[in-house]
Amino acid sequence: MKTRFAPDRGLSSRMVITSFLLGLLYVGFVALLIALTRSAVLAVLIAGGMLFAQYWFSDRIALYAMHGRIVTPEEAPQLHGAIDRLCALADMPKPRVAIADVDLPNAFATGRNPKNAVVCVTTGIMRRLDADELEGVLAHELSHVAHRDVAVMTIASFLGVLAGLITRFGLYGGLGRNRDQNAAVIMLTIIGVSIAVYAISFVLTRALSRYRELAADRAGAMLTGRPSTLASALTKISGDIAQIPSRDLRQAQAFNAFFFAPAITGKSLSSLFSTHPSLETRLDRLGTLSRELGEQA
Repeated sequence: MKTRFAPDRGLSSRMVITSFLLGLLYVGFVALLIALTRSAVLAVLIAGGMLFAQYWFSDRIALYAMHGRIVTPEEAPQLHGAIDRLCALADMPKPRVAIADVDLPNAFATGRNPKNAVVCVTTGIMRRLDADELEGVLAHELSHVAHRDVAVMTIASFLGVLAGLITRFGLYGGLGRNRDQNAAVIMLTIIGVSIAVYAISFVLTRALSRYRELAADRAGAMLTGRPSTLASALTKISGDIAQIPSRDLRQAQAFNAFFFAPAITGKSLSSLFSTHPSLETRLDRLGTLSRELGEQA
């Protein structure tokens, strides 16, 4: 699907490389399971079903988890109007539009492809941003849809989920419960490999996540021609998230990689563990882009 969003070869190459590396990791992981335990076949069948469900129903799962609902143009005319304008400007299909009734100021896009995508905003972000700032955020989210990185992130995150499940199954379900003297060694090997797979997939998906946010910032700002409004939205949201109760932030943390701004913004020991680039980096990039475009203050 060709749109007027600025193409990003760096993002495309990173998505291909990440998917390829995770695919190799997945194949090796499954092969080891099959070689080590009879339960591997059943585990793979279950995992395949989970992968299909996560990919096919990702939009419904995300909306349900965030208490979001699809809204009509009559229910949210200004929100639909903004998305209509941006989709016409980008020459792309209009996604479904949803609102999540939560105070957390944020937005996210989900769906397996542009024709089955959903852009969801929270009541918190609608209340805090003006029309231009909200349009900048919506352009950012629509660029995720146009670049198809939402679907890639959904699949990429699955391997870590699978490895975590296998680890729990091995620890609490007793893989290799038969009385063979090698059972304990087999179980420990599977758990060790699962932990390693989870760690590798964790780093790979977060590296992709950070880059895709910078790519969406740039593409969205170039579409609207107003990088400063996106920068203003980022500044407002990041400041207001700090005022949200930590309990509410922890509940939303699972969606960090899909949010416009991370729900948890604390400093980590390493940027390798972050789903988003720092606010300073994003604002610097948008400032540079604003000068390149000759944007008027």
